[in-house]
Amino acid sequence: MDSGKLVKMEVDYSSNCDVKIPECKKLAQEGKLHDALDQLLALEKLTRTGADMLSTSRILVAIVEICLEARNWTALNEHIVLLSKRRSQLKQAVTKMVQECCTYVDKMPDKEARIKLIETLRTVTEGKIYVEVERARLTHQLAKIKEEDGDTSGAAAVMLELQVETYGSMSRLEKASLILEQMRLCLAKGDFMRTQIIAKKINIKFFKDEDEDIDAQALRLKYYDLMMELARHEGWHLELCRHNRAVLETPTIRDDPEKRHTALSRAVLYLVLAPHEPEQADLTHRLLADKLLDEIPTYKELLRLFVNPELIKWSGLCEIYERDLRETEVFSSATQEGRKRWADLRNRVVEHNIRIMAKYYTKITLTRMAELLDLPAKETEACLCNLVETGVINARTDRLAGVVRFTGPQEPAALLDAWAASLSKLMSLVNHTTHLIHQEEMLAVAQS
Repeated sequence: MDSGKLVKMEVDYSSNCDVKIPECKKLAQEGKLHDALDQLLALEKLTRTGADMLSTSRILVAIVEICLEARNWTALNEHIVLLSKRRSQLKQAVTKMVQECCTYVDKMPDKEARIKLIETLRTVTEGKIYVEVERARLTHQLAKIKEEDGDTSGAAAVMLELQVETYGSMSRLEKASLILEQMRLCLAKGDFMRTQIIAKKINIKFFKDEDEDIDAQALRLKYYDLMMELARHEGWHLELCRHNRAVLETPTIRDDPEKRHTALSRAVLYLVLAPHEPEQADLTHRLLADKLLDEIPTYKELLRLFVNPELIKWSGLCEIYERDLRETEVFSSATQEGRKRWADLRNRVVEHNIRIMAKYYTKITLTRMAELLDLPAKETEACLCNLVETGVINARTDRLAGVVRFTGPQEPAALLDAWAASLSKLMSLVNHTTHLIHQEEMLAVAQS
């Protein structure tokens, strides 16, 4: 008999089970546990060889129930292994038994017994597709126990054994929940690279499709919380802005004014902190066009400063906005990250001012630039070099003369034309020089 296929039942043992199972349960209650189990095991052999799946399932469930009621945990674990390994055992019967035993985990008297039962069930379900969902849930329970004991690395290692994304019989909601647990545990143990890899397994379209489901909304918020934790560690300010904007689309956040304003203000602040690039500039204009921003005018005015083609005076910005910004978790003085972001904000103001100078000046002294930026000359030059290296502006510095020349961006075709003209001029000079040398040589020969 092939246990991998549905086999037609040869004999119906349901009437035998109706009589035998109650008798054996009564026998076990009288203290004759092993006699009861032996009788059920003998009947199980008949039902299994007769391909009576329903009766076999009933007997397997009855055996584990009797062990539970007798509180004989050793017998319970031994019979789970024994029944699952019997020759030509029916898959459906094993599934019913495993599902029943999963409900016993919380009934165990202590943590040791609970872990032993989970490990036993994980052993018998290993490599079996038909009980992959039960194995995943048991693994999650084991990871929780390890994490409670302070073994975060062990919990993460156990969870990462699961290839949840390949489980066809598991609901999308449960898949997402387990993948998020994998991400959370990786972050907890500081494995940020693996977190990025696991995050790609989640399709964010799923959250949009299930927007009306409260559980899906909770998972969506958990996903973005984890992604924001990863982005904060990596310093990805533009990603943080995007994640906060995505959080705003969640109904539970959108309908709560306080939570909505918090997410929106974070989006603005992280956008301001992001380095200037085409994508950042586009997102700035789109966020300014969002009507929700009218609800927090202070942050809207702050964002508008970085769009207006005018210099931003740092001392003036601090006077107007520092008190409010320091009260946010983004720029909190109580944390090292908050103090670092405040320094980054000043750098963004300096970079904005240099970009504005590049629009209005073709040539400026470093001294005057430092005066306008309210920075020392060396720091001004360092900021300028950084912007030139990243391609934000085009400039050349004459350090001896202390002069900066701003140049406009050149198209590739124009740059090639300029190189071709320079090369043509160089070859013309070489030819002219060669001609003069030949002429001198001929005069020297004639005179001799």
